[in-house]
Amino acid sequence: MGRMVMLVVGALLALWVLFTFILPMLMGLLQLALIVGVIGVIVFIAVSLVGRSR
Repeated sequence: MGRMVMLVVGALLALWVLFTFILPMLMGLLQLALIVGVIGVIVFIAVSLVGRSR
């Protein structure tokens, strides 16, 4: 019985850690990667436009 209680408590703790720490961290990293990618595309377009005009 104690083993089952500890299993349930462990599963609940794992879900709590997942939803409070892991998922927000991953969303922040995804947002950062998206921002860096958009800036990279803008720089690439600007450099290729300047390169074609000269």
